[in-house]
Amino acid sequence: MAHVLVIGGGVAGAATALLAARHGHTAEVFERDTRAPGTALDRDFFGWRRPTVPQAAQPHVLLGAARNVLRGDLPDVHEEMLRLGARERHELDWFDVRPPARPGDEDLVMLQARRIVLESALATALRAEPGVVVRYGEPVTGLITAPRPSEGVGIQVTGVTTEIGSYPGDLVVDAGGRRGGTERRLAEAGCRPPVVERHRTGLAYFCRWYRLPAGRDEGPRRPWAVTGGPFAGCAVFPADNRMFAVTLFVHTADSTRAALRDPAVFEAAARAFPPGAAWLGLGAEPLSGVLATAGLDNRWSALVDEAGPVVTGLVPVGDSITHTNPTLGQGTSLALWAARRVARTAHQDPGSARYAADHHAWAEGTLKPWFDFQVVADAAIGERFATRAVRGGTAREVSALFDCALEDPEVMRARARVRHLAEPPGRAYADPEIRARVARWLAARPHYAPNASGPDREEWEKLTAG
Repeated sequence: MAHVLVIGGGVAGAATALLAARHGHTAEVFERDTRAPGTALDRDFFGWRRPTVPQAAQPHVLLGAARNVLRGDLPDVHEEMLRLGARERHELDWFDVRPPARPGDEDLVMLQARRIVLESALATALRAEPGVVVRYGEPVTGLITAPRPSEGVGIQVTGVTTEIGSYPGDLVVDAGGRRGGTERRLAEAGCRPPVVERHRTGLAYFCRWYRLPAGRDEGPRRPWAVTGGPFAGCAVFPADNRMFAVTLFVHTADSTRAALRDPAVFEAAARAFPPGAAWLGLGAEPLSGVLATAGLDNRWSALVDEAGPVVTGLVPVGDSITHTNPTLGQGTSLALWAARRVARTAHQDPGSARYAADHHAWAEGTLKPWFDFQVVADAAIGERFATRAVRGGTAREVSALFDCALEDPEVMRARARVRHLAEPPGRAYADPEIRARVARWLAARPHYAPNASGPDREEWEKLTAG
C-alpha cells in the first residue's frame, strides 16, 4: 500500500484522502485554511471568509455521477449529507406520472445541497478515519524532488515541504486547484511545463440565496429551473434546509452587468424569468446579498506532453486537472471520479513514468470528453449572449431537444443521462428513437423559436435601470 500526500483539503483533496484510506493506503492532507468545516452550516456558509475558495458560496450541483460515487464508495458521507438536510430529486419527477422504470434510471438522481454540506460530511468522515492525518493551517510550500533521467522524465516528486517540515510520500496528489501553485513549483524544480488548454467563456454570474417560508419544504416542480433568452439567463438551484439560490448570467461585456449587483435590481430581473418568478413568488426570505463571479474559463492541464510524462510521483485531481465553468455542474463529479481512480491505483508503482502516463490516459478518456462538451456548450451560450441572436439550424435542433424533453419522458431520459454524466451526448442524442421524437415535436411547431424565455431587451434594460 502507498502513503499518499494530498495538496489541498477541499472537496477533491478530502475525497482523495478518504477514498485512499478506505482502499488501505495512508494519507496526509495539507490544507491552507486553519480550520475544518463544521456542522453549523449557516454560520460557516455565510460567515466563513475563504479567499482561496471563491466558489464556496456559489450554488453547487451534485449530479448522479457524484451521488453514485458517494453511495458506492463513501456511503457514510452520503448518509451524513442527508442527515444535514440535503435532498434528492429524480429527473423524471418532472412528470405528473413517472414513466415506467428502465435500467439506469437510478443514475438520474440529483443531490441538492450547498457545498458546505458536502464539505462538512467529508470532514466528519475524515476525523473518524484512522488512516488519514489532516494538517490544517500547514500549506505546502515546496516539492521534494529527485532526478529521473532513466525514464526520460526530468524529475520525480518524492514528497512535500511546509514551513514546519518535510514529508516524504509514495505519491503526491495535487488537489490545490488552478491557483494552488503546483505548476510554479514544478517549473522551479526544472520540470517541463504542463500542456494547458484554456477557453474563456465570456459569462458573468450573479446569485442570491433565499429560504423558503416556514412549513414549505420544497419549491415548485415547474417551471423548468433553467431558462434563457438571447442575452441573459436565469437558473434556480434548490439546496438543503429550505434554501435555494437564484442565479442570473449575462455576457461579461453586457452594459447592464454592473446593475445586477443591486439586490432590488437583481430580484426584479430574476422575476422576469419563469423559474425566478415561480420561486421568488413563494415569499422566500433573502439570506445574502448578490454574489458575483466572472472571468471564468474552462481549463485543462495535462502533465504529459509529446515526449511523455513531464513529472512522476505527482498526479492532479479536481480543478488542478480540469476546471469547468459551472454551467453544467460537472466539477464535483469529475473531481470525485479522479479521487476514486487515485485511491484504486495508488499501489501500482505510483512513482513510475508508467503510472503517470496511465493516469493521464485515464483522464483523457474519462474526464476530457466532458470537458470538451462543456467547452462546446459554453461557446454556444457565449456567442448567443455576445451577439444577442437566436440561431437556427443545429442550434435550433439542440434547443428543441431540451424543450421537447419537458413533454416527452423518453427524450427527458436521454437528456438526463447526458446531464448526469451517465452517457455521452454523441450516443444518447444519436439514438434513432430520440431523433425521431424530437423531429416530430419540431414538425408540429413550425414557428418554434429557441431560447425565447424571459424579457426582451427593452424590458431588460428598464429592469436593470432600477
